[in-house]
Amino acid sequence: MNAEELVAVTAQHVERLFAGEGSGHDWWHIKRVWQNALKIGAQEKADLTVVQLGALLHDIADWKFHGGDEEAGPRAAATWLREQEAPETLISDVCQIIREVSFKGAGVDTTPSTLEVQVVQDADRLDAIGAIGIGRAFAYGGFKGREMYHPHQEPLLHASFEEYKKNQGPTLNHFYEKLFLLKERLNTTAGRQLAQERHSYMQEFVRQFLLEWHGEEPAPAAFHLQAN
Repeated sequence: MNAEELVAVTAQHVERLFAGEGSGHDWWHIKRVWQNALKIGAQEKADLTVVQLGALLHDIADWKFHGGDEEAGPRAAATWLREQEAPETLISDVCQIIREVSFKGAGVDTTPSTLEVQVVQDADRLDAIGAIGIGRAFAYGGFKGREMYHPHQEPLLHASFEEYKKNQGPTLNHFYEKLFLLKERLNTTAGRQLAQERHSYMQEFVRQFLLEWHGEEPAPAAFHLQAN
């Protein structure tokens, strides 16, 4: 099959797999990432076949739901693409996106190795911030049985991926441990432009959340908002 057909059949496959998923990693998340990756990739003149397949398959077997196995996603994607008789070079490029797309902790360098990884990583991170990012964060926290917020449990800036994978903190901590950091870690001009408004929206949400929680009392210093 040609590239357009491969993208179409992969989209259908992923939609079947993730329809109704309740943690915020559902088909609609994947579709939003796919569409944003396509827009950003066109502006950046990336290989749009690689970008689209990487976006569609980036969560196919996320380590968060597979015992922390970082190779579960690349394996599942490679199996699917080989079943569709995709070229090995294409499979390798797509799997590279899946390996590199994830945030792995505040202190972990996740600089992409290719333009196509940059594009999909930006599209995925854009869906983690703003109004939808807020909804997804609390959906995932509820899915994992986590508290929304605990004023005496401070955010942690994880120095390694292993530390990050073990994190069980309240959902509001996730804003400080990841979501507020993403704006400055986007790769493309288009991604950075889209991120600014979403970042500001999250800041206002957290400010209001803490105001409603603490009333006139100030929130603990660890939860002071970043200025930028």
